[in-house]
Amino acid sequence: MVSKGKHRRGNLPIEGSLVLTATLCLLAFGVVMVFSASSTTSLLGESADGAYYLKRTVLFGVVGLLILRVLSLRGVAIVSRLTAPLLAISFVLLLVVLIPGVGVEVNGASRWIGAGFFQVQPSEIAKLALVLYGAQLLATRPKMVRSVGTLAPFLAAIGLACLLVVVEPDLGTAMVLCLTAAAMLVAAGVRTRDLVILGAALGVIVMVAIAIEPYRMARLTGFLDPSADPAGAGFQATQAKIALGSGGIFGVGVGESLQKAFYLPEAHTDMIAAVIGEELGLAGIAMLAGLFGVFGYAGLQVARRARDRYTKLLAAGITCLVMIQAVINLFAVLGLAPLTGVPLPFVSYGNSSMLVLLAGVGLLLNIAAGGRAAGMSPKRSQSGAAKLRAIEGGRSTSSAAARKRSSSTSGKRRDSRGGNRGTRRSGARSRRRAAR
Repeated sequence: MVSKGKHRRGNLPIEGSLVLTATLCLLAFGVVMVFSASSTTSLLGESADGAYYLKRTVLFGVVGLLILRVLSLRGVAIVSRLTAPLLAISFVLLLVVLIPGVGVEVNGASRWIGAGFFQVQPSEIAKLALVLYGAQLLATRPKMVRSVGTLAPFLAAIGLACLLVVVEPDLGTAMVLCLTAAAMLVAAGVRTRDLVILGAALGVIVMVAIAIEPYRMARLTGFLDPSADPAGAGFQATQAKIALGSGGIFGVGVGESLQKAFYLPEAHTDMIAAVIGEELGLAGIAMLAGLFGVFGYAGLQVARRARDRYTKLLAAGITCLVMIQAVINLFAVLGLAPLTGVPLPFVSYGNSSMLVLLAGVGLLLNIAAGGRAAGMSPKRSQSGAAKLRAIEGGRSTSSAAARKRSSSTSGKRRDSRGGNRGTRRSGARSRRRAAR
């Protein structure tokens, strides 16, 4: 018979199986749609190979799955020791990519390092590094959540990373970093008043960042009224709507999209959901949203059932990182938010994004199987896990335990008083019988 501890570590519970299933389905979905969305443009472009992006997606997908497998075994114990070096490396890469002649510039943005076949996007590494740093900091120093001032170390790291990313420029990724950090602060128990203050400050900063860059202001006006400039600022949003409208309920068929070839920019990356809507219709978009819904639900269940405060926060942070990117991308394609250039997790073409997110899923699976940070004792794990009401739901475990102890103590006192009264009455009756 397998012991309870071995069963917990060796076999995935239902929420872990759901995370893995949703991830694999999204990857398979992405492989098919990347090939469909890129085959025509690849033939018409310099590569003259309709399977160019498909081959790269499959190759990096296999590498990502190997990383997922390794981290699903002892990933949390490994990354808990490497959080500081990984964060430092991500900041160095974010600085290096801004050096003229070092960073690879595409469409006016310098976001990649490398050459030829292998290129790395430092901002993708920074996403996971900051989630790891936030989980470690908020777990080992739980009193940080008492005020905005005590959150300074975490806010400073997020602010510096966002500043470097905005300079690239990449406002969409900076928004993902800020929203993921906000989700982790909610999970850690930051007060609503402090969240409102941070949200207001973030809103002002975003509006200033939009106002000082003409292309960002053009994207905002294109979102508010795409028909005002359908050939300019509103072109991409207008073509996405045409693609979605052309698909109807069940789509025109895989590979039959017209928008991807001649009208829809970045069809295999940021706008791949529009191609899905055209080729698979509303049914395809609903299936895509359903898979992300399963991933989000299962990931938060992993966080709720994790063994200590650190793994709870880490699981919540990774889940929110994936879901925030998915929501931003889908909202932008559907015309519910401005275009930001944020890829659709596991589905859009993007090697760095795929590798980093699959590494995050590997950590989620390790947490679901019972993994915890190196050096975290069971006693410390239980005491830390009892304080995350935002993840657990309802009242905290510590409060419930306190009420139980109080109820037990008061019950014992009542029993004790009742027992004494019974003894005194019995003694009085005995004395009266002796007197007779």
